[in-house]
Amino acid sequence: MADRCAKLSRKTKETDISVGLNIDGTGKSNIDTGIGFFNHMLEGFSKHGFFDLDMTCDGDLNVDCHHTIEDCGIVLGNAIAQAVGDKKGIKRFGSFILPMDEVLVLSAIDLSGRPYLNYNAEFVSDKMGEMDTEMVREFFYAVSYSAMMNIHLKILDGINDHHKAE
Repeated sequence: MADRCAKLSRKTKETDISVGLNIDGTGKSNIDTGIGFFNHMLEGFSKHGFFDLDMTCDGDLNVDCHHTIEDCGIVLGNAIAQAVGDKKGIKRFGSFILPMDEVLVLSAIDLSGRPYLNYNAEFVSDKMGEMDTEMVREFFYAVSYSAMMNIHLKILDGINDHHKAE
């Protein structure tokens, strides 16, 4: 099977992002977005998905975290689309129910080529570290549309916002 990897960069007025992705990796990551909790989320994605992910972002964090997180989602989504290519060897549909301590989450994905995000999550706190909780949805929206994939995320049960976002 050919390497399913992507290397992309994107520079805008607000962000300068570089991403390297190997979807057939071992879970190694090197991530620096300037937002600790966001780094933590991406490291978990890499580790538990067995994707190798290198990501750096120099964003306008003096404004807020919005551009950094949304633009990282766009570039990661583009990298996923590039890495899966013609999608040979990948099942189109997949789902998973994840227990994370007291939280239970349903995730279902369709690599249909038709972007869509169905997101059902509520948070109590405004932030997790320096990351606004409303940015969790914005990140997944950017990934779904850039990767041209249908994503359904539903928090079925739980209390702790940190665990919900993970």
